[in-house]
Amino acid sequence: MKTLRDIPVGGTAVVSRLLGTGPVKRRILDMGLTRGTPVSVRKVAPLGDPIELTVRGYELSIRKADAELIEVED
Repeated sequence: MKTLRDIPVGGTAVVSRLLGTGPVKRRILDMGLTRGTPVSVRKVAPLGDPIELTVRGYELSIRKADAELIEVED
């Protein structure tokens, strides 16, 4: 399955599942990245970390490692 890390700049996807556990999963949920949420990738830093997203009408930057824990559907 695709993760948020695989979505190209300008692409949009919908969160389908979170793979993290414990505090990591809680932090991702607290940022608004819940199942069914549409997410757009705005920018990726030159070295690939962090990734800037648009979620629920606000800008969010997350680490590449966290993006790999978020499964998405196109």
